[in-house]
Amino acid sequence: MAEALLKDSKLKLMFQAGVDENGDPVFKNKTLNNIKTDSTPDQLDQVAQALKALCSSPLVEVERDDSYDIEA
Repeated sequence: MAEALLKDSKLKLMFQAGVDENGDPVFKNKTLNNIKTDSTPDQLDQVAQALKALCSSPLVEVERDDSYDIEA
């Protein structure tokens, strides 16, 4: 049976940077690499909220991106 081993986590933040000439929102992304793989969702949310307080653009979305190694 194959096994999935968590090898890497990233925290992705999406900010609304403004609007374009048509009035549609423009988004900018920031990715934080090398997040501890055992970080809880609450811990990652605390980081996102702390970074939100430092930015002038509104935080729209927070996403965790995990990478796994599949071993047989």
